Amino acid sequence: MFRTYELYLLESLALVIGLMLTIFVIGAIRRNSLNARYAILWVGAGGVLAALSVYRPLLDFIATAVGISYPPSLLFLVAFVFLLFIVLHYSLVLSSHREAIRHLAQAVALLEQELEEQRSKPPAE
Repeated sequence: MFRTYELYLLESLALVIGLMLTIFVIGAIRRNSLNARYAILWVGAGGVLAALSVYRPLLDFIATAVGISYPPSLLFLVAFVFLLFIVLHYSLVLSSHREAIRHLAQAVALLEQELEEQRSKPPAE
């Protein structure tokens, strides 16, 4: 009896977290707080977590195929893997932005130097 209650509680918790995540991400997109291209990962994570929570046979099948003896723990493994992918994705985005910022700073410095040289030259008459 306790095991059934525990399973129900964990599945319900995962379902609530998945739905809350999806609702929060959609709200952030509507407020223009989150770019849609980044939101795809978050909506995917929330959707997969909610789907596995609702459709128990799929959860049991995947857990058995992977070798996990306690199927609800698969929900948290899936959430963890999605978070790893999201962190990796943001690391790649940050790295590319850092490189672009460096190039822009160098270009601005060169333009400032050129402007300063033009200002220091006497006007040609």
